[in-house]
Amino acid sequence: MGNILEGIINKQINRRNFLKASAIGAAGLALPGCSSSTLTNTGVDATADGNEGQWITAACWHNCGGRCLNKALVVDGVVVRQKTDDTHEDSPDFPQQRGCARGRSHRKMVMGADRLKYPMKRKNWAPGGGNKELRGQDEWVRISWDEALDIMASELTRIKDAYGNRAIFAPVGGSDSLQAVPRLLSAFGGYTARWGSVSWGSWPTVYSKVTGQPHNGASDGNDRFRLRESKLIILWGANPAQSSQGLPAYNYLQAKKAGVKFIVIDPIYSESARVLADEWIPIRPATDTALILGMAYYIIKNNLLDQNFLDNCTIGFDADHLPEGADPKDNFKDYVLGTYDNTPKTPEWASEICGVPAVKIAEFAQEYATTKPAAIISGGAPARINNGEHLPHAMMTLAYMVGNVGIPGAGVSPNMHNSATNAGPALVKAGGNGLPKIVNPIDDSINSGEMYDAILNGKYIKQKGEIRDINIQMIWTWFSHNLNQRAGSSQGIDAYRKVEFVVAQNMFLTADAQYADLVLPVTSEWERLGGLLTGNREILIHYRQIVEPQYEAKSDLWIVKEIGKKLGIDPTKVCPVSEEQQMYNQLAGAEVIKEDGSGYEKLLTLTAEDIKVLGAEGEPQTGRITYQEFKEKGIYQVPRHKGDKLEFTSFEDFVADPANHKVNTPSGKFEIYCKSLADNIEKVGFTSKSPIPKYEPSVEGYEDGQKNGYPFQLITIHYFRRSHSTLDNVTWLREAFNQECRLNAQDAAELGIKTGDIVKVTSQHGSVIRPVYVTETITPGVVSLGEGAWIDMDEGNGVDKAGCTGILNGPIATGQGHTGYNSCNVKVEKYDKPLALDVNWPQRIIL
Repeated sequence: MGNILEGIINKQINRRNFLKASAIGAAGLALPGCSSSTLTNTGVDATADGNEGQWITAACWHNCGGRCLNKALVVDGVVVRQKTDDTHEDSPDFPQQRGCARGRSHRKMVMGADRLKYPMKRKNWAPGGGNKELRGQDEWVRISWDEALDIMASELTRIKDAYGNRAIFAPVGGSDSLQAVPRLLSAFGGYTARWGSVSWGSWPTVYSKVTGQPHNGASDGNDRFRLRESKLIILWGANPAQSSQGLPAYNYLQAKKAGVKFIVIDPIYSESARVLADEWIPIRPATDTALILGMAYYIIKNNLLDQNFLDNCTIGFDADHLPEGADPKDNFKDYVLGTYDNTPKTPEWASEICGVPAVKIAEFAQEYATTKPAAIISGGAPARINNGEHLPHAMMTLAYMVGNVGIPGAGVSPNMHNSATNAGPALVKAGGNGLPKIVNPIDDSINSGEMYDAILNGKYIKQKGEIRDINIQMIWTWFSHNLNQRAGSSQGIDAYRKVEFVVAQNMFLTADAQYADLVLPVTSEWERLGGLLTGNREILIHYRQIVEPQYEAKSDLWIVKEIGKKLGIDPTKVCPVSEEQQMYNQLAGAEVIKEDGSGYEKLLTLTAEDIKVLGAEGEPQTGRITYQEFKEKGIYQVPRHKGDKLEFTSFEDFVADPANHKVNTPSGKFEIYCKSLADNIEKVGFTSKSPIPKYEPSVEGYEDGQKNGYPFQLITIHYFRRSHSTLDNVTWLREAFNQECRLNAQDAAELGIKTGDIVKVTSQHGSVIRPVYVTETITPGVVSLGEGAWIDMDEGNGVDKAGCTGILNGPIATGQGHTGYNSCNVKVEKYDKPLALDVNWPQRIIL
């Protein structure tokens, strides 16, 4: 891309070249918004000056939950416009896969002036760390790739020789194609890894243990056609209009048009509530389990149970249906009634905790228990709380009590992310890439909530009763924004400044790169070979390379292979399957459901010439469509219609015939009493949980906030401006969506705060400053802030100016080791210094 810039500078500046320069961000110029041009049959379009360009399917690869169709108009190697899906006519039954503002702004990110252009090292770095306290503040020095690779090989060898492989920490996940670093480190002798549920909160282990499903529940529930058969949909802490952009809100709208009633339970009157809700029930964060127990009490006392469902499909509801060997007192019914603890979980008891009036709890319980089919669809937010495993367990139990599971339109699950509103197995899917599984010779893996403390203090919990010493001296991040996005960022900065060597592979000067010693610029997906992406269950997207790599950016795979060569490691151990062969494997193995739903067939016809052009080895094959058609359109979407053979509702077979279609739990039933869940959490070693769902106040939840001087509860929301932290540097999005703190009007009046004031939000773990927006659409006592803003520390005042929620969230490991982003106590005060809008902040342009 540097060559493209030089070419533009050396040419006469006519209108066409001006457009080309602005498309790649030269001199900070900008172009108009997205085009609505129609894709021709040839995929060719013309710019305003008559020059032909080609529309190419571009990756929209971020973890947003949408994964929509993204097209780039490329003229002479430069992206001049973007658009989204126009490959077919739009309809509710066969909707277009339309992108959002984030996807349509990709060219301003990929071709931004703030891309990292060259390898760089920190000015005051030296082997062993140099002046480590200057990480995050030091100057940068441009170096060659040869020097950067030599530094990497030298430091890896030095740290291994001095401390052993356990001293090397690689705290990042990612897809197989992005696992080049773990492959290299495994071949080098191993590394210390990270583990823990981040996005899904406490759902994964709970859902799998209670239902026997081998996943987190996000793909369970009803598909979009079955949702139209519901009579009531409860969106419990789910805001798909903001958190899962793409089709989910549109699919819910079709259900609403079909007559479905919507109740939204959320501390915020969200965008989804504004469009869909017939009723909004505001609630205090981290107290949802109390509300559920109050509903359960009402249902029991008013004889609204589906006893047949409980008897045949569950264990543990009452003392007569416990597994052999269980304590008779450990049954859910007696716990709710207060038989043994003398605390009946009445609506009045629940109201004191969750803030929902007792009469509303009773009304809500009555309506849910007497409405079939009704679906409870949870977002991840309610379960992203410390020691929060009781919540999903209780939510599922509530549905079991009234038999609202296993019938079309009913269900209970965290149906979210790219499965939101469209549950069920994929109808079209890519093949595997052929890469073997990574085998790390070292079994050290540190929980997210404990990793910074482990770096600083040299110990971590391996499992209950086993505390291990650890001496981390190197942190290597890639394909992530680890320091920004994990709880405890303030402690994380201290940890990054403690170790001897920090390296970041990144596109931008994110926090991981800012606090590193060595920065290696990487390419985006737009600059690589291409690949396959899945969004909802009905689509498969084939994206391709859009532009040449910018400046001296290299792919993660190239970087790691070159480091391996310096270390004397065979490149085939880092990448045993070429990128071209991986692409072919995915294409050749792609499958699509048969129209009668009886199984899968090959998606693609691949000719010998196709395989040759792909640069791979393989045999020609026949499929439903040609590879050339797939490549040109960039997407295959399974045709659907109401009543087809592809509709889905979880557990239909089991509920219809529990004796012959048992679920994969020890009892063969849904486990309200779930000893395997309790044993699993006990073994992890952070906290304990009873076999039945109970109300246990979250660490730093509502009750703690009433005692510790931090009276507000923080909720961290997904935000229009970015996908987690990705795209936060795009000025278009910064201008459109300000990073503001939201505060209830009553609370604001008591604090003497008005909209536009700068406020300081402080937890026990750190402080941020932000402009405030005062509103009636958030529950009193609650503060909201969009997660993902890039840390920008004012070292003198010890505050983060950007509003990064990781600064406020505590590094607390509980339960199964998930992260409790929404159990966090804060205080709010007016800040006496000005703060410019971050759209006006200087971009992080280095060299």
